[in-house]
Amino acid sequence: MTIPESQQHRQKILLIKMLSAADVGAIGVPALRFFKQQFGQAELQVLTFGGGAELLQLAEPQVRLHILEHWPDDFFLAMETFLGLAEQIIGEGYQQIINLDTAFMPCFLARFLKDAGEPISGNYLSISIQALLDKVQDKSLQADYVNVSANYLQSSFFGMSRWHSRWWESQYLPDGGYPEFYLRQCCGFSDLRMDSYINLKQAPFNPKAPTLIGICTEVGEDGYAYPHSVALKAALQRSGFKVWLESEIKGSYQSLLSKMQQSHIVVCKAGGSRWLANHVGSPVLLISGAAEPNRYMPDFATDQRTPCERHSPLFRDRPTKLQPCNCENPQLLADNIASLLTMLALEEGSSDA
Repeated sequence: MTIPESQQHRQKILLIKMLSAADVGAIGVPALRFFKQQFGQAELQVLTFGGGAELLQLAEPQVRLHILEHWPDDFFLAMETFLGLAEQIIGEGYQQIINLDTAFMPCFLARFLKDAGEPISGNYLSISIQALLDKVQDKSLQADYVNVSANYLQSSFFGMSRWHSRWWESQYLPDGGYPEFYLRQCCGFSDLRMDSYINLKQAPFNPKAPTLIGICTEVGEDGYAYPHSVALKAALQRSGFKVWLESEIKGSYQSLLSKMQQSHIVVCKAGGSRWLANHVGSPVLLISGAAEPNRYMPDFATDQRTPCERHSPLFRDRPTKLQPCNCENPQLLADNIASLLTMLALEEGSSDA
């Protein structure tokens, strides 16, 4: 059989993007589309983990995925798992392997591939695998090396030093928040277009439908959920709005994204739900809590607060009865959301005119 000339030199390229599903969607999807644009004839594949696979399949269903089904919590079992992954990757014969992850184990995998002579770029461990194993054997491996990215992370991306900076305090903030900062400034993909849209192939959002509000406040970057979600839902319902909670949406990410797309606004904690809403272009009100809202660049945001002494894990050891709550008051927040929706409706009406 004769191989067509157009396929004889077709590159195989592997992107590594794991971590949380929302992170895979926010960073992995635009990165994948960027590489598709840059290497139109290449065979692009992605190594991912858990729910991130579903988001990648929804966004780019033709791309081949390698899915890590189980990531052991035990450090040594995780090392064995990722060493097994490395053997599989080496057997694939890739011309390029790019690690976009910053977590320890994907960087461990990338370092193993680098030491084995594979064409790896991106992030990897700062020491060789042999040096790491020697430290494990003589019990000199420090927990801070494994747990603190500033200690273990090395990169071929020239801009990765900015990753450790307080970039959100800069005068010039990227419109796309952290994912855009990471991909363009840290990884150096300056020509990348921040395209993370997922076409769910359903009826488009109807602004004239009864007002629907989503509340996705279960996960927060600052370590705690918004504790008054049920009270917020009740306050909004008293004002005549239809409201859904993230916990009520069962099943797939597609179900959650579909509900977000139908909503007039999605109320999120500063966390992964903000990036999920971005996949379907849903307006977002961010309950900032103790997180920095500029990292997320939402449509709207509450003011940043000090960590809540009743709910933040920073104060876990204090007697709960003595801890005041400084989270957003649900009734006041509901009133502000109602005013915000009125403003958006007026803007929609003027644009139609």
